[in-house]
Amino acid sequence: MRVSAFALNELSKRLIQLSPSRRAHFTAPSHIRRKLMAAGLSKDLRKKHEVRAIPVRKGDEVIVVRGQHKGREGKVLSVYRKKWVIHIEHLTREKVNGASVQIPVHPSNVAITTLKMTKDRESILSRKADGRKARAGRTESA
Repeated sequence: MRVSAFALNELSKRLIQLSPSRRAHFTAPSHIRRKLMAAGLSKDLRKKHEVRAIPVRKGDEVIVVRGQHKGREGKVLSVYRKKWVIHIEHLTREKVNGASVQIPVHPSNVAITTLKMTKDRESILSRKADGRKARAGRTESA
């Protein structure tokens, strides 16, 4: 994809105007965006795993907790890191020509109700829970 010099110049002007933290956020590479696109766990999962949030992945079941589609549930069909959104099963709308399109939802507006468990995810959950317990132990002894 070729970008004209004018378009590139306009983009760089906009990036220069951003504060450093906003620039870092919006120009973050994909592996950083994964962590930034985390969603909170539902209350029962939070109690079970002793973890507050985890990055969303395809196959997780979520419920929308904020916005126009609050209360809608479904499985995550895709995590679109480039656009900072996820697509959820059954969350579609009809276009004028009759075609059906996915409605994008930001991961911060959903709660994970069922995790797609893998070996890597189990290790992430146990590591986060251990860190949480260690911090709790430090505050008690202090």
